[in-house]
Amino acid sequence: MRIGVLTGGGDCPGLNAVIRAVTRKGIEAHGWEVLGFQNGWQGPLEGLTRPIGLDDVEDILARGGTILGSSRTNPFKVDGGVDRIRKVLADNGVDALVAIGGEDTLGVATKLHELGVNVVGVPKTIDNDLSATDFTFGFDTAVQIATDAIDRLHTTAESHDRVMVCEVMGRHAGWIATFAGMAGGADVILIPEEPFDVDDVCDRIRHRHLRGARFSIVVVAEGAIPKEGTMATLEAEVDQFGHVRLGGIGNLLQTEIEGRTGFETRVTILGHIQRGGTPTAYDRVLATRFGVEAIDAVHQGDFGTMVALRGPDIVRVPLADAVRELKTVDRRIYDAASVFFG
Repeated sequence: MRIGVLTGGGDCPGLNAVIRAVTRKGIEAHGWEVLGFQNGWQGPLEGLTRPIGLDDVEDILARGGTILGSSRTNPFKVDGGVDRIRKVLADNGVDALVAIGGEDTLGVATKLHELGVNVVGVPKTIDNDLSATDFTFGFDTAVQIATDAIDRLHTTAESHDRVMVCEVMGRHAGWIATFAGMAGGADVILIPEEPFDVDDVCDRIRHRHLRGARFSIVVVAEGAIPKEGTMATLEAEVDQFGHVRLGGIGNLLQTEIEGRTGFETRVTILGHIQRGGTPTAYDRVLATRFGVEAIDAVHQGDFGTMVALRGPDIVRVPLADAVRELKTVDRRIYDAASVFFG
């Protein structure tokens, strides 16, 4: 048997750990061949392949990124895309495909399964916004990186009596902002789920200064939006999946906060730093468990499923359940963080 594996969407700490687990269990437990498709869905669209053997995954557990490359290619936006994928899989003798990715990658996998392609999904996103799984690998690493940055911003903010705005990733869900903001002792956390009033943000900062605080830390998710009519926003382009390319809300907040309060304000946009580098131990373990379970699903012919974390257990859920809706921040967690605002 030959199985294919691909990584789609944004790169994420832990991708290589999944590839390693899929390869080692596939080869050592079942004697299968493993074929890597390069650059996400572009690989099976254009026949971009590379065999993966045990030597190829020997030292990749702690490596960030993905040895297969990635992209945001959407085969359903390409004329004849599905037929091309079918042909490439058939020409390469691929019996099943393990697709590692987030909402968009797994959305494509879901449609392909409905069209008869043998697919098993593995959830990946630093945003932690995939339904049907408690956590996705990459999230823990991103939160730790953001928390470290906020800790460092505290010292320079206090030294210079400044307001520091830290923009983190989070398109539609503010999991990173909420967890990192809480862990880093942020004074205001702004997330996409809760449209904000910039006047309220400034009032909280003024309140801190009135009671003697010398600085304030504002953590904002890139997808956070102001309440209608309270603050100008920027226009942005969209990708092949129709998602706006975000970034810049931190700069807008810096201008608004400094102009309205008179307090010196600086912004730090973490951007792709959150995606890169070595995955945490938690993400390595979770990614490895996901990869092992994905091979078990292939071995049992349980296609059209996604491996998921439920409590301490790795389970399988229908792919359609994973992409039906985004998992937004639990209001109870955000309420706990808001106790410390202002």
